[in-house]
Amino acid sequence: MAKAALALSTLLLISGCAQNSNNAASDTPDSVTSTGQSEPHHQMTDQWVGRWTGVEGLFLEISKDEPEGPGHYLLHMRYGLDADQIGTFEGQATAEGIRFKRGDGPQLLRAGDGKATGMKWLLEKEDCLVVKTGEGYCRD
Repeated sequence: MAKAALALSTLLLISGCAQNSNNAASDTPDSVTSTGQSEPHHQMTDQWVGRWTGVEGLFLEISKDEPEGPGHYLLHMRYGLDADQIGTFEGQATAEGIRFKRGDGPQLLRAGDGKATGMKWLLEKEDCLVVKTGEGYCRD
């Protein structure tokens, strides 16, 4: 009987410890988790900070969003010729590039070359950022 009580006590103690460690992990704020995950990605995207040029006066200016922390950016861009196709958007580093949202939906800014932009005027460029075919920005 004493062995059974000891075994039961040990089992309860172990299950209680396991439950507490699971709760501690789930109590971690999402911002801490996402910051840790974006940490390696922002090293690549930090190199994109600055001005990028598109065609016909289109541009992209990337700056760090310091209050939000590493891996967060502000993207000021003219992405079309219409008057409402300009704005500043919040972005976050991912393994693929910088994710952001604007009026035409969620977007991904990724590294590419002139060919990836799909625009003949940028075809010879090697250092570009592409949102989608027909929208890209390059550096000389």
